[in-house]
Amino acid sequence: MSRADWNVGPVTRYGLFWTLLPLTLSGLSGCTTGEASPSTALAPIPARHVVSIAAASDLKFALDDLAKRFEQAEPDVELRITHGSSGNFFAQIRNHAPFDVYLSADREYPERLIKEGLAMEETLVLYGIGHLVIWVPNDSPLDPSLVGMEALVDAAAHKVAIANPAHAPYGRAAVAALQHAGIYDRVRDRLVLGENVTQAAQYVASGAADAGIIALSLASAPIMRDKGRYWQVPPDSYPRLDQAGVILSSTKDLAAARKFTSYLSGEHGRQILQSYGFALPGE
Repeated sequence: MSRADWNVGPVTRYGLFWTLLPLTLSGLSGCTTGEASPSTALAPIPARHVVSIAAASDLKFALDDLAKRFEQAEPDVELRITHGSSGNFFAQIRNHAPFDVYLSADREYPERLIKEGLAMEETLVLYGIGHLVIWVPNDSPLDPSLVGMEALVDAAAHKVAIANPAHAPYGRAAVAALQHAGIYDRVRDRLVLGENVTQAAQYVASGAADAGIIALSLASAPIMRDKGRYWQVPPDSYPRLDQAGVILSSTKDLAAARKFTSYLSGEHGRQILQSYGFALPGE
């Protein structure tokens, strides 16, 4: 598994530079003075709209897919995506981090930003409903499909990875599911906390943990699906993971940000999210 597969940092674009370089050299080669002649001057390049997105880490693979298709449909808009825990982003945005759109793994954080005047109420969108799974590698002796949550108290489950419940909605949901099953006290000393749910998944995939309670959207991605198996945690055993997004009041390009959120909640975006295991609001 390559480092690039798990990249959860900003998406950067270099294609524009390499496209313009030959044109720039060609223009310069026809000039004998410091000024470009009318025949060789480069035409003005239309400005590209950039939308900076702070996205919950469970969206890593789904949003990578969605972003490619969005940029094909809207070539004048570039998405710069940073993945992390919803709670950490909430704190950063309150400290004026320069994002345009915030996609949280719950709806509480976006609603709190609206109340504080940091996000636009009319732009709030419930884009999906997340689910928990127990994921184990293919060679694991654990079989949650047979015993469910009890697999996590098996002697072979030395370490169990979850997202940090202090700032990750999926971590709080995992704790709730363990408590609902009546095994939290037996598993607590085995827990390994990831900074976010994607890091929790990395722990299991790399062998640093024996099992993990992670997002179905991650387990459904090819990189995970081919290397392990999962059992879906009953949705009634933890609070529903309503995932919401909002445009921040500080955005510099409201029109471009709206294009993205409309695509996210529209037909094409919903199809992509559903293919990664998200339930769709209203269905």
